[in-house]
Amino acid sequence: MKKFIAIVGSNSNKSTNRELLKYMQRRFQDQAEIELVEIKGLPIFKKSLDQFVPKQALEIAKKIENSDGVIIATPEYDHSIPAALSSTLAWLSYGIHPFVDKPVMITGASYGSLGSSRAQSQLRQILDSPELKALIMPSSEFLLGHSLQAFDDNGNLTNAAETKQLDGLFKDFLQFVEISEQLNHAHAINKQKAEQFSWDKG
Repeated sequence: MKKFIAIVGSNSNKSTNRELLKYMQRRFQDQAEIELVEIKGLPIFKKSLDQFVPKQALEIAKKIENSDGVIIATPEYDHSIPAALSSTLAWLSYGIHPFVDKPVMITGASYGSLGSSRAQSQLRQILDSPELKALIMPSSEFLLGHSLQAFDDNGNLTNAAETKQLDGLFKDFLQFVEISEQLNHAHAINKQKAEQFSWDKG
């Protein structure tokens, strides 16, 4: 059984993105082991002379490295990902590179009708950057709009069409992970290039 890390892309105590990942954790428990990871408590990213990385970021990086893939659920704030998620990804590419060639599935929930579409697009660009180099599953947006009304009292999605779509996308992700395991011929050089990325400029 595959093991996935599911990153809650919000530091809010009451996040529908957390609810979405918990729902996925329950619904797909027979297909994969999904561990939720919080970014709450991580300090805002800041470069230092000794390239210090917080313990929490190092622990998240280790979980990612030991996983078969990563699921990220992001809200959308002002048509972009939250500052907390952006900061977390910066820590996870600052002298450490757990995302290199790691399969990633992007999901997202928002209170409005767009369902974090622009945030997901931005997140794809960030994960594809030279210092992260993740393998993002293509054509796989799951956009959960009006998320405050999307779950019942048991935390399950109420919309049958959205449930069916998520089921299909998760099956695709399992297959994407299998395919990604064969796409490892350039992993060593990809890792090296990520490590050589300079944080001293800019």
